[in-house]
Amino acid sequence: MKKTIFILLTAAVLAGCNKEDGKAVAAPSADPALVMPAQELLAQLKLAAVSTQPVADILRVAGRIDFDEQRLARIGATITGRVTDIDAVLGQTVKRGDVLARLNSSELSSQQLAYLKARAELELNRRNAERAKALFDADVIAAAELQRRQSEYQISVAETRAAADQLQLLGVTPAAIERLGKHGAVNSLTPVVATLNGVVVERKLAQGQVVQPADSLFVVADLANLWAVAQVPEQQVSQVRAGQSVSIEVPALGNEKLLGKLIYVGQTIDPETRTVLVRTALDNRDGRLKPAMLASMLIEARPVEHLVVPASAVVRENDQDHLFVAEAEGGFRLLKVKLGVEQGGQRVVLAGLKGSETIVVEGAFHLNNERNRKEMEGS
Repeated sequence: MKKTIFILLTAAVLAGCNKEDGKAVAAPSADPALVMPAQELLAQLKLAAVSTQPVADILRVAGRIDFDEQRLARIGATITGRVTDIDAVLGQTVKRGDVLARLNSSELSSQQLAYLKARAELELNRRNAERAKALFDADVIAAAELQRRQSEYQISVAETRAAADQLQLLGVTPAAIERLGKHGAVNSLTPVVATLNGVVVERKLAQGQVVQPADSLFVVADLANLWAVAQVPEQQVSQVRAGQSVSIEVPALGNEKLLGKLIYVGQTIDPETRTVLVRTALDNRDGRLKPAMLASMLIEARPVEHLVVPASAVVRENDQDHLFVAEAEGGFRLLKVKLGVEQGGQRVVLAGLKGSETIVVEGAFHLNNERNRKEMEGS
């Protein structure tokens, strides 16, 4: 009997608990994202439909500062020789024609001797041709002999000209060739001269080194004009073209923005990186930019229609962007969205809106305060 009473009491207690739990589950809970403002707050709000407008996307690509290859000279020797003097050092400013180094070349000596020999033959054959002309006029020799002597003279003229041209190819100036012909003094030293006004940025030779014409001994660059170069991914190539405005951010200059225009967009894609080379020219007369500095290139792409919202409509909540969307019966719902960076007071909608919504564009901050207040009171 006692056991039966205990079972009945236990069943009654469990039934009472289930009834209370059912009431708790059935109780409606307030929506924390929805706010119903009072008339005073509602009068402070300004609403507008989500709109579209053309927006120029900004492509940010990694790049670097580089030499202007049109103002860069790789200077080498014109002849095989041994380095005897080095006159230029790294960082030195030079002008076109300045001597950077000197070489001693036996090949140059041999070519000078060949030129002197050709000049001597020329002078001899010139005299022979003049003597033959006089003898022919005196009816001493035949016309065939005169023609032979004149032909030898013409050959000597061509050989002397060829020997002079060869000396010029070896870096000997016409004035030096003329002095060699007059005085006959052979000089085995030849200079390595600058071919461009600029700064010596590379030096690849040492005292006593034997160098060849194919060797690059100095690199001289005009650092007053540089390039900024970057690699644009293949998927974004259609958005760039020559003439577009770009901004260059250089971390070494505190991310100061340097303005320019694209002067070149590559015609081929690098098969390894799947990118296209782009470049812009930069004025560096103040000398702040250095080749090989890291840089970011911000390219303004062609305008494309996008959904946009005013920056004043955006509410930051939990480190995310939100908007208040108008609903029926005067309510406003806080909606999480994904937005682009601000441009001209507008932000591009990347995700979260369909385009048919009406949003709060002014007063969203106060509306969110009201929502937070009611949420705290409810909790």
